[in-house]
Amino acid sequence: MNKKRWKDIPLARKVMLAVGSIMTMMLAINVILYGQVNKTIKRMDTVYSSNVNLTELSDSLQRVQEDLYAYLSVKSSDSLESYYRSKQNYVNLLDKLSSQISSNPSRLLEKNIKSMSETYASITEEAVTAKRSRNVEKYKELYDQSRKLYGYINFYINELNSQQFRNNSSSYQTLREMLEYLEISSLVLMVLMMGLGAMMLFGITKGMIEPLTNLAETANLVGKGNFNVKMPRTDALDEVGIVTRAFNTMVESLEEYIIRTKESMEKEQQMMEKELLMKNHLKEAQLKYLQSQINPHFLFNSLNAGAQLAMMEDAEKTCIFVEKMADFFRYNVKKGMEDASLEEELTAVDNYIYILNVRFAGDIHFTKAVDESLMDCRIPSMILQPIVENAVNHGIRNIDWEGKILLEITGAENQILIRIKDNGKGMSQERIREVLSGNSGEAEEQSDSTGVGMNNVISRLELYYDQKNLVEINSQGVNMGTEIILRLPRTGGKK
Repeated sequence: MNKKRWKDIPLARKVMLAVGSIMTMMLAINVILYGQVNKTIKRMDTVYSSNVNLTELSDSLQRVQEDLYAYLSVKSSDSLESYYRSKQNYVNLLDKLSSQISSNPSRLLEKNIKSMSETYASITEEAVTAKRSRNVEKYKELYDQSRKLYGYINFYINELNSQQFRNNSSSYQTLREMLEYLEISSLVLMVLMMGLGAMMLFGITKGMIEPLTNLAETANLVGKGNFNVKMPRTDALDEVGIVTRAFNTMVESLEEYIIRTKESMEKEQQMMEKELLMKNHLKEAQLKYLQSQINPHFLFNSLNAGAQLAMMEDAEKTCIFVEKMADFFRYNVKKGMEDASLEEELTAVDNYIYILNVRFAGDIHFTKAVDESLMDCRIPSMILQPIVENAVNHGIRNIDWEGKILLEITGAENQILIRIKDNGKGMSQERIREVLSGNSGEAEEQSDSTGVGMNNVISRLELYYDQKNLVEINSQGVNMGTEIILRLPRTGGKK
């Protein structure tokens, strides 16, 4: 084959021609060596097959004892079924042992093991029967007997295993030496073939690597901004020749392409900035809209309750009531567009509960347990009060037993855990899914409400923290109460 023709052969074919000849020789040698090694390994495997069988027999006996104990402890159908399976497996393995009388120590041990195993199987079966009959004393006694016999059988199995291991060691050593000889021979032949192959590949690939090296160096210069370099022209028809001509063509138009790309990226960046700004505006608008909801009926009904209180009691209590009302609505209006500290949120809840207890003669039984170190932590405003209101209106109102609400706030290093639990009407799982998915029907909220429902709370939390799944609702069913859990990232406060 002339030089021109070799230059036109594709690189893959050149490599295949070089590697193929080496692989053919290595395959022939490996097939021969593999046959010899495999034959030796098979002979070695058979040497210790008896030891493997005895180990399997010992493990099977242990499983029988464990399954028997499990059944006697818990008396379940699963444990009984497992006991019978392991027992049958053990009996099957015993069939491989000899039961003939012989002067050979190993045969004698096999006979003893089979004999004791039959007695052991009978004892375990009686223990199972006693357990079924609930004869506690009997199955305990039988279990103790089986455990002792289990120890004796295990001892004889180990003794037999040791004897056979010593008998097999000499044969194994001979086969081991033969295998080591084959390994050394294989290693020497592999080293020789690798050396020969490396020399062949070096000579063949040298002519292919040099053009690629030149191409890499030229590409590196182009990467640094030098667009005036080119690869030497070539008429080769292999991949290197094709890539060289394509590279020279690419370099000629690369600078123009970079300019167009930069302009496109700048336009794309501007569009992304505009899109991000629009998203921020949209979030702000959504937050303002969600925070602006409040039902005036709540204010009117509460003020009516204050007027009734003024008629029934002195002006001091009325003054306190009106102050609580003023504080509550002042907080609602002031914090409508801001976040708040946990202390401020708890004050709003306390004011709300006070107002309700004035209206409903102290029927709202509310308790709280709060980690004082969290008081300065920041959360969205008007979050806790709507959840407590939800527990009142949809949980404990109009029930036939004493309604209670518990607010508990604890903290970890990077999280605030808020639990609001009532013992009221409870919720179905379908209703819980509706609330969490935002399909709870806010339009059906009672008129006697602040109007800031669970949909509003969940939406504002997700917007504020830019996270999903911050709210969890748990209920065991109708009249089993409801628990709402907020897991909020911790911001501010002492850690």
